[in-house]
Amino acid sequence: MTGKPRSGVAKGGQGGRAGKSGSHRKGAAGGSGGQNKNRLAGKGPTPKAEERPHHPAARRARAAAKRATTPAPAGRERAPRPMRRAGDDAAETVVGRNPVVEALRAKVPATTLYLALGLDADERVTEAVALASKAGVALIEMTRQELDRMTGRAVHQGLALQVPPYTYLHPTDLVTLALKAPAPLIVALDGVTDPRNLGAVVRSAAAFGAQGVLLPERRSAGMTASAWRTSAGAAARLPVARATNLVRALKELKEAGLFVVGLAADGAVSLDDLEVATDPLVIVVGSEGGGLSRLVAATCDLTVSIPMAGGTESLNAGIAAAVTLAEVARRRRSG
Repeated sequence: MTGKPRSGVAKGGQGGRAGKSGSHRKGAAGGSGGQNKNRLAGKGPTPKAEERPHHPAARRARAAAKRATTPAPAGRERAPRPMRRAGDDAAETVVGRNPVVEALRAKVPATTLYLALGLDADERVTEAVALASKAGVALIEMTRQELDRMTGRAVHQGLALQVPPYTYLHPTDLVTLALKAPAPLIVALDGVTDPRNLGAVVRSAAAFGAQGVLLPERRSAGMTASAWRTSAGAAARLPVARATNLVRALKELKEAGLFVVGLAADGAVSLDDLEVATDPLVIVVGSEGGGLSRLVAATCDLTVSIPMAGGTESLNAGIAAAVTLAEVARRRRSG
């Protein structure tokens, strides 16, 4: 049978609309950016952030370059801006009647005692007010709602004590101070996170003639009100230094002529046989259970164990430091 092809079937047997036989329009397909010599030129690799005019990194780079080329005023040098870490300048608030009275008895360096208006005074409140007045601590009354907000709704019982952040000595200054003593002695703590242990170490270090205590900035307890109370006032007369890197600080102490001894359960020498006790000494105390970290132990000149009766696995940092310092003091008295 002959005749015209059916409607809807193009010549050549291809399906589709009549008169359409594929995409054969002139020019490039939409969205291709052109082809051959008509194609668009590429922009190349993405420039660095500092090379983009409106990027914050570029603005910072221009500002730094401007500061570097701008001369300082005559007679005045441009001082570097000190680095500030979160929490360094945070004050501490001691709340509750018993903790506040204990802190004031221990002469924790407080600045302000806050009292709730209409407070039912008992012997603890009376003593807190008397101790604060004697120490020159400011007394401020406020509503209970204001005290709730200030303390984060802690159980304050109408009393709160503001304690400023502790001022730590720089490790270099601690070395200078120790070398002025006839028998330099420093206690360093590695991984001790309980502030009560820190306070006990400060108390023992002061009692047995050390010139100071050295702490790392990270993974360590700080000189909080709790540590201050446990030190029984020793924190007021014994400096505490804080090092950004404990290993580096210990190496500086070694270069200054001090012998670094680390306490370890499997120490190479028993405390009874510590012949270097009379030399300029740094005693490093690790955490209970964990002991000294690997890098700190490798930095020590010698590791020492405390002889103990069977069944006792370890001592906490405060007791271990006290036992070691007492033996060092005994040897120095007899030597």
